[in-house]
Amino acid sequence: MIQQITPTTDDIFYPESDGKPMADNTLQFELITTIKYGLEVHFKDEPNVFVAGDLLWYPIQGQPKINQAPDVMVVIGRPKGHRRSYKTWVEDNLNPQVTFEIASETNTIKELEEKKLKFYQTHGVEEYYLYDPDRTKLKGWLRSGKKLEPIPQMRGWVSPRLGITFELVASQLVLYYPNGEPFASYLEISEQRDMAQQQAELERLAKEQERQRAEQAEQALELERTRMKALLEQLKAKGINPDDFNL
Repeated sequence: MIQQITPTTDDIFYPESDGKPMADNTLQFELITTIKYGLEVHFKDEPNVFVAGDLLWYPIQGQPKINQAPDVMVVIGRPKGHRRSYKTWVEDNLNPQVTFEIASETNTIKELEEKKLKFYQTHGVEEYYLYDPDRTKLKGWLRSGKKLEPIPQMRGWVSPRLGITFELVASQLVLYYPNGEPFASYLEISEQRDMAQQQAELERLAKEQERQRAEQAEQALELERTRMKALLEQLKAKGINPDDFNL
């Protein structure tokens, strides 16, 4: 059941949009949605894991100008549900533990690796991941004490909080579930579903053909039994012992 989170009751206005688009291009949008929905699938059986995409996060009550809208964020310890923004003081003072940013041409290194990194470091994020598809750069930072320290090698990195694995495959970011299956885009999921349905239909047809062959074999056997029975009866009627013919 989806829970509706009660909004804050203070009188300060907290905008629900930063006026910026969720993505600047189709590739960035696809990556964001693939990560967001892939994580939702990953945590579908965990009622207290909240995953959001492009949602404004306000870490300090009374200071609406201090905010960020991570491309994807994960809060472990808060219930799933719809929110118009994420206000830390409304959420048992739990900040997102993991954030993702997908760079676009309009993003600068200063914005992503200085400004946002500093914000996430200041407000308790434990893991920050940055992927730049245009430059094929994958970076990550892991909290150590009060600082987010760079992760030396991101290829093959397993997130301590999420348990997912990061890889670059043919210069593209691919995330893997703990069972080794990759995150998939909506189109890939749709194609996989269609293939699964086609495979199921082929298996159904194969079983039906096998059933029909078995029925035909049984009918042929029954016909042979009937023919032999009639032949034996004819021989007996003529006073001939069927055993003499090894029937």
